Amino acid sequence: MACTASEPSPVAITTNPTNDKWVIQEEGKTIETRFPTPKGYERLASSYATFLRRIPLKASGTLVHLYDGQLKSNQHAHAAILDYDTGNKDLQQCADAVMRIRAEYLFAEKKFDQIHFNFTNGFVAKYIYWMQGKRLQYRNGSFHWIASNNVDSSHDNLRSYLDYVYNFAGSLSLSKELEAVSSLQDIQPGDVWILGGSPGHAVTVMDVAINSKGEKIYMLSQGYMPAQDIHILKNETNPQLSPWYAVKEIETYLLTPEYTFPRNSLKRFKSE
Repeated sequence: MACTASEPSPVAITTNPTNDKWVIQEEGKTIETRFPTPKGYERLASSYATFLRRIPLKASGTLVHLYDGQLKSNQHAHAAILDYDTGNKDLQQCADAVMRIRAEYLFAEKKFDQIHFNFTNGFVAKYIYWMQGKRLQYRNGSFHWIASNNVDSSHDNLRSYLDYVYNFAGSLSLSKELEAVSSLQDIQPGDVWILGGSPGHAVTVMDVAINSKGEKIYMLSQGYMPAQDIHILKNETNPQLSPWYAVKEIETYLLTPEYTFPRNSLKRFKSE
């Protein structure tokens, strides 16, 4: 069972629909305030969409750093950086970044029992047990929960849980617990472009907007290898629209700066 909250389908809300000239607002501190919609487009609204658009961003022009403090060799793929820590180990990579964002949303909503991810071997790691003080032990070929600490609902404890999950989950396990989105026109904030495997990759749909013709545009974030700042991706195939991507641009593949996804690889966390 995947980690998600049941919520109604997003509906359109007006955001900068009369922008005659679309200009990135460098001083903006969130996706919502830094990246207005092009003229005629309205953002989709849901609790998850609002959360994603309002994740704090680091200052415009900030470079992407790796977990060990070094600079990423490619500094041309990102349009912005989420103000989330990476940790000091090579753990929070691509699928991990997807899980981090989803867990942060559910944690903010206090939906602790809905935070859970599958390990590669199929074991479901539930955060609610971790929060209650239990820890995982691997013996006789399987994982077992054992009593360990006191109840701890702090954000630091969530990060501890996620770091543990990152060790045993990845794009392969995550792709199996998500459900396919049958039509790209149904793309929603929080959806995941994912291809499981070695190497696989995954990126999160951070924002979606629609115009009067029903045409949708969307924005993506990614983590990468080695573990690094989670960042908003540029659209290198359409720099004038970047960092927005257009659904109508996708023919056979979605082209991102550092990975290519087949058209049929859009998925979604299942409703509980």
